Amino acid sequence: MTDYTQDIEHTAVIIVDHGSRRSESNQMFEQFVAHFTEHSPFRIVEPAHMEMSEPTIGTAFDRCVAHGAKRVVVCPYFLLPGKHWDTDIPELVAIAARRHPGVAHMVTAPIGLHPMMHEVIGSRIDYCLRHVSGTVQECESCRGTGRCMMKKNDQ
Repeated sequence: MTDYTQDIEHTAVIIVDHGSRRSESNQMFEQFVAHFTEHSPFRIVEPAHMEMSEPTIGTAFDRCVAHGAKRVVVCPYFLLPGKHWDTDIPELVAIAARRHPGVAHMVTAPIGLHPMMHEVIGSRIDYCLRHVSGTVQECESCRGTGRCMMKKNDQ
C-alpha cells in the first residue's frame, strides 16, 4: 500500500460545492476552503463551484496544474451521494483533466455518514439554542438575517 503523503507536494485538492446565485453563500464557502487550506497538509488547495459561479471545476483544475499538481483530488462539499457526485462532478473533472495529459485525478466520496457529522449537527443546534436564549451572537450563517429565532404556532 502506498502512503498518500509520498507525493503530497504535487497533490492538489479541489473542494467543490454546488454554487449559488447568492454571493454571500459562495463567499462563505470560499472562506471555508481558505480555513481548510490553513489546517491542511496540502499546499495546493482550490475552491470550485459546480455551476452558477466562478471558479468552476475547470478553472480550479487549471490553477492546480499551474501550481505544480501532478494529481488532483476533488472533494465534493456535499452531504450525501446523488446525481452531482455520481455523474455531474466526475464528468466536469474528466473534461478539465483532458487539458492536462499525465495529471492523475479522482473524485472522493461526499461527507456522507462521517462520524463527526453528529458532532457538527449537535454543535450547530447547541449554538442556535444559545443564540435564542441570548447568550451568544448570531452565527456566521444567520448574521444580519434575523432568521435564528424560536417561533410559536398559536393555533
